[in-house]
Amino acid sequence: MLLNLSISLFPTNGVAGIDASGFDRSHASKHYTKRAELTIQQLKVTLLVASKVNAVLDLHVTTKRKHDSQIAPSLIKRNPEAIDISLGDKGYDDQKIRRLARQHEIRPLIKHREFTPLHKAWNL
Repeated sequence: MLLNLSISLFPTNGVAGIDASGFDRSHASKHYTKRAELTIQQLKVTLLVASKVNAVLDLHVTTKRKHDSQIAPSLIKRNPEAIDISLGDKGYDDQKIRRLARQHEIRPLIKHREFTPLHKAWNL
């Protein structure tokens, strides 16, 4: 809710980028994690960012090792009105993501993974 309220303060142009990063708990205090009974070893945070103002539109946090292509559809489904063009790296090259984006009238600008010369030509 806080993200929705804060993004309404900025003018956006409909271009949004999606990417993920992982965080490891290896530097946490052993004493603290034992007292707090923490069992989380790592976090993966996926952000959907409005490119014009560098403001976070939405985020997804998981403790599991999910692939980027499994997380992106939920972010697209939750924010179709804020996205006209979706940017992503090759980790988001999935036909389900492309199909979902087009259903919501979003143009996916995602590089194709290059397995064949045809795939390389698609990236030109």
